Amino acid sequence: MFRKKFDQLVLEVYQDRRAAGHAAGILAAEKLKTILAEKNKASVVFAAAPSQNETLETLVSVSGIDWNKVTAFHMDEYIGLPDNASERFSFYLKTHIFDKCSFAAVHLLSGNNPQLLCQEYAQKLVAEPIDLICMGIGENGHIAFNDPPVADFNDPQLVKIVELDLLCRQQQVHDGCFPNLDAVPKQAVTLTIPALMSGGCLICTVLGQRKRSALHRMISGNISTECPATILRTHKDCTVFVDQDCYMPADDFLVNS
Repeated sequence: MFRKKFDQLVLEVYQDRRAAGHAAGILAAEKLKTILAEKNKASVVFAAAPSQNETLETLVSVSGIDWNKVTAFHMDEYIGLPDNASERFSFYLKTHIFDKCSFAAVHLLSGNNPQLLCQEYAQKLVAEPIDLICMGIGENGHIAFNDPPVADFNDPQLVKIVELDLLCRQQQVHDGCFPNLDAVPKQAVTLTIPALMSGGCLICTVLGQRKRSALHRMISGNISTECPATILRTHKDCTVFVDQDCYMPADDFLVNS
């Protein structure tokens, strides 16, 4: 493992995706135990993507977490899919963590009225300030579904409806979540960047060759909505876990196994 700091962001590079995801899951568990010890409750936002597989697998396996004091949120969801569709992020999170742990509450991004959903979900986030976020970044540098065309570092909303850009929709096909581009919804509901940045601790997992360019821009580019993930370099407690497939040889660090 190799660790380096970029502004306030801590980057940790691991041999492979399993090692990176395992380390992210262990840190998430440690942070969650600390939060529960201090506050006797916790509010956690979870991302739904293949990059989270190993992180969530590790997190649910750690003993000693009092899940019945944890309130769970998820950070984005497609608009237009049937409630029982396996492509929905709620389905992923139910399968990987929500149905495996006895949470105090699980707040799903679901409903037939997206505008009303945004308002109601924002109210829940205000009532349960975010302690911890397990997240990733997109091939286009997005965080949640804040793609470059719609990303706003000073967004007045906590949750909003967005149009997904082409690169974002193509990533869903690359990830094997949809069979082709036409099957990928064009709209989604997402937590905004201010909502994500309000989290007390951010644990971000970025894996694979397809994320190399986004990682490089995130740690070395100008902080700009052209690569929304760059804003993570300003967060007071953000750790990014990557594997060697995501590491760019042009970067100014070497990976030590």
